[in-house]
Order: sequence, then C-alpha cells, then structure tokens
Amino acid sequence: MTSPDRPFNIRAVAVAVFLPTLLFSVGEGAIIPIIPAVAGNLGASLAVAGVISSMIMLGELVGDIPAGWVVSRIGERFAMMWASLLAVIGVATSAVAPNPFMLGLGIFCIGLATAVFGLARHAFMTTYVPKHYRARALSSLGGVFRCGWFIGPFIAAGIIHVTGTSQSALWVMVLCCAAAAVTLLVLPDPAAMFGEAQTVKGADGANRSEGEELAAEESEGLFRTIWNYRAVLLRMGTGGALVGALRSCRSVILPLWAVSIGVSEANTALIIGIGGAVDFALFYASGQIMDRFGRIWSAVPSMIGLGLGFIALAFTHDLPGSVVWFIAVTMFLSLANGVGSGILMTLGADLAPQASPAAFLGAYRFLGDAGTAAAPLAMSGITAVASISLAAGTIGGIGLIGAWMLFRYIPRFVDKGTRPFP
Repeated sequence: MTSPDRPFNIRAVAVAVFLPTLLFSVGEGAIIPIIPAVAGNLGASLAVAGVISSMIMLGELVGDIPAGWVVSRIGERFAMMWASLLAVIGVATSAVAPNPFMLGLGIFCIGLATAVFGLARHAFMTTYVPKHYRARALSSLGGVFRCGWFIGPFIAAGIIHVTGTSQSALWVMVLCCAAAAVTLLVLPDPAAMFGEAQTVKGADGANRSEGEELAAEESEGLFRTIWNYRAVLLRMGTGGALVGALRSCRSVILPLWAVSIGVSEANTALIIGIGGAVDFALFYASGQIMDRFGRIWSAVPSMIGLGLGFIALAFTHDLPGSVVWFIAVTMFLSLANGVGSGILMTLGADLAPQASPAAFLGAYRFLGDAGTAAAPLAMSGITAVASISLAAGTIGGIGLIGAWMLFRYIPRFVDKGTRPFP
C-alpha cells in the first residue's frame, strides 16, 4: 500500500482506474438504450425484446457467483482485461446475431463481463488506494460510471443518425472495451505507481493482495452467508433488491416504451442520454443528503419518485402527446434515481460487520442483483400477457412498497446508529 509518507496522486488513480471504467461504462451506455430496437429488427415481439434487454442484468447476477474466484486467482488488473475481452465477444455476437436467441446470448455475455469487471475494479481500489482516500475514490468511481451512461447514448444517437441502423451503435462498446483493455495493458505496474500492495494470507494459504482476498471472501459461502444474516437481509436486503429492481426496470422499460410509441432509435438514445445527464448531475448531492440528514432522506424520496414516475407513465401510452409525456417522465425518473445515487453501496457499508465485511457485502450485493435481474423478466411477462402499461403500473406499485420498507427499517438499522452487527 502507499506509504503514509508518500503523497497520494489522485491523477494516477484517474488514469489507472477511472479511465478504463469510464470507457467500459460509455460502451454500456451506448448499447443499452438500443437493445430493444435491435431485437425488434430481428423480429422479436415487445415482450421478447424486454427479455433480451434483461439478459444483461441476468448475466450480472450469474457472474457475481464466480467473479470473486476469478479475481482472486488472476488478479484485479488481468480480470478487468479478460472481462473487457468477454464483453467484446458478447457485443460482436450481438452485432452479427441472425435471430433474437443469439442476440440474447451475446447480451448475457456482456452481463457476465460487467460483473467481473465491477468486482475487479472494486478490489483494485481496495488494494492500491490508501484507506484515508478510499471513500472519496469509491464515490468518484460511482460518478464516473454514471458519466459513462450519460455520454454513451449521445454517441449512439450520433452513429445511428449517420449510419441509419441501430446495430451500428453496438460497435461503440467493442471500441470502448478494446480501449479499456489497452489502457490497462500499457499503464505502468500499479506497484510502481502506488508502492507495493499489501498482501494477506488467504484461507487456502496463498498470498494475495488485500483486494483479491476481499473478492475471494465475497463469493465464498455465498448462500451460507445469506442464511447466517437472514434477519437483516430479509428486511434491508429485500429493500435493496427492490431499489435494484426499480433501477433495472427503468433501464429496460424506457427503450421498450420508445419502441412501442414509435420513437426512432436515434431520438430514443438522445432522450435517454439527456436523462443520464440529470442522473449524473445529482450523484454528489445525494451523498451530501445522506451524510447531513441521514440515509432515509435519500432512499425514500428516490423510491417514491421512481414509483410515482412508473405509475404516471402507465397512463400516457395512448395519449395524443405520448412522446412529450415519455420525455417528461424520463426526466422525472432520472431525477428520482439521481437523488438515490450511491444508496445501495452506502447502506451495504453501514450494515456490514466491521470486523469482516466482505462475505456480508457479497450476500447483500447478490440480493440486490437478484432484484435487478428478476424485475425486468417479470415486467416482460406482464407485457406479454397484458400490456406494457400494466407492467409500468405494477413496477410503480412495487416501488412504493420498497419505499415503505426503507422508511420502516432504515431508522432501525442505520440512521439511529444501532448497527445490526458489531
């Protein structure tokens, strides 16, 4: 780790960690808004397009299980490089897919890569960033991710406008992932930039960096950990899962809604990109709210806003000004989501046992990702048997239930200082 006597250079972190993260997230931001349109061009129905869009979240959930093992075996840096390669394979498969099934398989691979890249990125920061800088660095990392989601749709909109095909935007992620891998490859060794990483002895006797051991612990005994902490996870973990569910449904239903009301692919990417700007602009304000007034004042208003936004969207599909309503609701949902920026990571850190947080955080994150993966699939099912409007209204109702759960349990476990574990 960096010596206390050696000044820490935040610009070195920006190059080593933030730049690859920005590139990877720009690629994701470029492709997510246009997945339903690509699926529709291959003959998929609205419901099937929703399922295909959900594959990226399902891939993240499945990828959470082996991600810690991968990072602990090959290291943070190489894990991010291989994850970038896997994402390139997934996007290339999606770009040349002859049918919806192959498109869904490619999107699933992107989800797997996202899970590994995300955990490796976290472990990398844990290893090389001094503890007294770590919170600020992780907060900035979240902002960089949102920045990528803001930039990506605008790039996609421009490429679609020039080429006339939504499939062409998929190649943005190929270029971004390749650039991220090259950046990681050509950067100086982190040990030369920050000093030697502190190593710890794992349960198997192998010496690993602090971040690699954290990654290994997070995925070891995952389901046993969920059972051991079932009391708090049933309450706060479920609340976190509902937050993830609303966020993932927002990412899936807005592009689907645009397809259903006839918005072009380029305009869809542009509208969602502007929404991403609103979301990105609020990440620091959210942290200020949580630190000054308590976690509940960020989490509950965010969930109420997301719930009411989806309910409002449900009544606008067949209105004469449906496109204007779509734009307005997109901006409102982005505002509500931005108010809750960082709430899941913050609550997880608040709740985790101080002595050994990794296993709990792995279980907590897995439950959040389970909600993230399951909700869009349920939404697609409702769309198939009923309508996308009913799906939006149902999601909104779930959001209000989640707001009540957070209102009920955050004061008990977090804001009053009564941590569930020592």
